[in-house]
Amino acid sequence: MNIIIPYKPRNWAKDFHNSTKRWIVLVLHRRAGKTTAILNHLQRDALRVPKSQYAFIAPTYKQAKRIAWEILKDIARVVPGSETNEGELIMKYPNGSRIFLAGSENIDALRGLALWGGGQDESSQQPPNLFTEVISKALADHLGYWIWSGTPKGKNNFYKTYQVSLKNPEDYTTVFRTIDDSLEVEQGETIDNLRVALEDDKRLVDMGEMTQEEFDQEWYCSFEAAIKGAYYAKQIAEARKNGRIKQVPYDTSIPVFTVTDLGVGKNLAVGFYQKVGKEVHMIDYWQGTEKDGIPEMAKMLQTKPYVYAKHFAPHDIRATEQGTGKTKLETAKSLGITFDVVQNIGVDNGINAGRLMFARLWVDEKNCEYWLDAISQYHQQWDDTRGMYLEKPYHDWTSHPADIHRYASVVEDKMSNDKPNTTVYEKKQPLSRYEGNVDVRPDPDEITDQELALM
Repeated sequence: MNIIIPYKPRNWAKDFHNSTKRWIVLVLHRRAGKTTAILNHLQRDALRVPKSQYAFIAPTYKQAKRIAWEILKDIARVVPGSETNEGELIMKYPNGSRIFLAGSENIDALRGLALWGGGQDESSQQPPNLFTEVISKALADHLGYWIWSGTPKGKNNFYKTYQVSLKNPEDYTTVFRTIDDSLEVEQGETIDNLRVALEDDKRLVDMGEMTQEEFDQEWYCSFEAAIKGAYYAKQIAEARKNGRIKQVPYDTSIPVFTVTDLGVGKNLAVGFYQKVGKEVHMIDYWQGTEKDGIPEMAKMLQTKPYVYAKHFAPHDIRATEQGTGKTKLETAKSLGITFDVVQNIGVDNGINAGRLMFARLWVDEKNCEYWLDAISQYHQQWDDTRGMYLEKPYHDWTSHPADIHRYASVVEDKMSNDKPNTTVYEKKQPLSRYEGNVDVRPDPDEITDQELALM
């Protein structure tokens, strides 16, 4: 049965729809019609391949529902026998295929899926490990394709993906369109309205209601503008300008300090620091997955090639866990990790301290890539009702990496190389299954600091 979809793609979308490559990057100005194009692309392939599955992922579930769900229902109405699942945002087709909408707030919930293709919209606002850890594996069985799309929001992971696509044209289809490109080749009422809107925004810039950076970002796909409300935008820009975000090697002559934000899975994060004179070097970063906890973190610390001086964790490490009746501080100690507790000075004071420390901070660009993406997007919460930013952070995937930086700035003065190194891993086995089933004891043939001192 032939089904005619009443969709007329814009000129920029033709290369996209005709692509046979697995990887597609769409960098488009605001109101370019990317959501409509992606959903029509997914629906076309869902109808062509029986019993296939496709995903459309927005930064949040709420955004997926508000922005894409009505469009998907509208374009599926012409398909006889299509069914909607409002509760789970799933469109089912008569050939057994389906398209589902999701948010990337919890990427672990997307693990284990089998996908023939899909895409993520507003990629600059999504976790960088969404594709590398989850989606790439979901596509493996069927060698499915993936679409990164969005309007720029700073030089984050979306920018890096775009740069990779330009360097590898044999593997990627890349589409980059500014508003001028659309006004030159597109026609219709929507394009006429965009022409007027562009001129109105130019006047807003002249009146001071909109910055030139915002204007260039939204209409001309500039990656240079900082995210509005971002706490560390100026500090990161200054660090890049001064060459402090680069390869920062581990100095084997001095110890490493860790700063941990406690949680489970992706909410568990560790930063690795060295104090070099007055400089603070962030040489590494680790974040948990799935159900990782303190035992998995302890094993990870042991596998790193570092000599540790101190481990820092926030004040809530003293909280008692219901399952064990012990504090996380006690659980960590039973696994050989003795934490120093970070003083609680409040979020605002911690952020201010973090801004000050940035002037002395050097960051390894490769090992801390995820952290850099997160810290650059860590921003104030926006109040739609009052039309203003609140004096508190927006809680999302960027929060835990940013908390690491805040805690590190509080304990910077305690990162001293003058004191003798402490023994990190004591020869203790977990006392119960609640304290972890991961063997974090040192190699029995390894010589400890104490044994070395007796030789």
